Amino acid sequence: MNATPPRTDPMESLLRILELSDADGARTDEDVFVGLGDESSPRARLFGGQVLAQSLVAAARTVGEDHLVHSMHGYFLRPGDAASPLTFGVQRLRDGRSFSARRTHAYQDSVPILSMIASFQRPDSGIEHQDTMPAGIPDPETLPTSAQLLGGIDHPVAQAWAYERPFDIRHVGPNIYFDVKGEHVAHQAVWLKTLGPMPTDQNLHRAALAYASDYTLLEPSLRRHGIAWATPGISVASLDHAMWWHRPLQVDDWLLYVAESPSASEARGLNLGRFFNRDGVLVASVAQEGMMRVPEGTPTD
Repeated sequence: MNATPPRTDPMESLLRILELSDADGARTDEDVFVGLGDESSPRARLFGGQVLAQSLVAAARTVGEDHLVHSMHGYFLRPGDAASPLTFGVQRLRDGRSFSARRTHAYQDSVPILSMIASFQRPDSGIEHQDTMPAGIPDPETLPTSAQLLGGIDHPVAQAWAYERPFDIRHVGPNIYFDVKGEHVAHQAVWLKTLGPMPTDQNLHRAALAYASDYTLLEPSLRRHGIAWATPGISVASLDHAMWWHRPLQVDDWLLYVAESPSASEARGLNLGRFFNRDGVLVASVAQEGMMRVPEGTPTD
């Protein structure tokens, strides 16, 4: 049962967040845009995936409509404030015949919180190959939703994850919200899609996928060591984020997000992910390193 009804429609919030406005004032060597924070968040810290998505939307506003983002590399520099708006400065680094490069800085209170470079390309043809989608994955319709797992818990974070995220996220196998059941392995899979339809703009779909990619990507590192999100005193934060879009995608249809962690050391965990559509087409890949600290005495594998 929903203990705290959602305050806003999650899809309306997502589309409003991704609808940036032009900043007033003269342009120097940057195009400047303004975006919303997330005042509905139960946490003071702004969700990193939101900043990534907004930075990509800002960069896409400065390239031709026939250019699609194909890669992005970003560093999270400081925590963002969920209650405050953001300013995005986009520098036009290069415009070639096929590729355009952009550098976006996301600011709050005139201080950069994210630095990102993205590359855009006109559609082209060439060699083709891809990894194979894992076999034996159950259909998303057979798996429990976050609302079913968390909706009855009267806690603001549980309620936000259950009802206020604009994505339907369904773990294949046990989740790690409260504990880590089964074998402690460094890999997992989830199905995800937006709760409602998206506009047809392909760059917007790709930005929304960047948004969603930050939800569960660090979980393989945590899962490997038996660490749940509810572990008392745990401190987890994204440090950097790289993403590659291989083929057209629809983020409002189910995508399988397969992730693994090849290494963890020095209070950091590296995690790699791949997105497949239901036809088994590999549409995007992602990599992220996260800071992970657990209190002394916390049982880990």
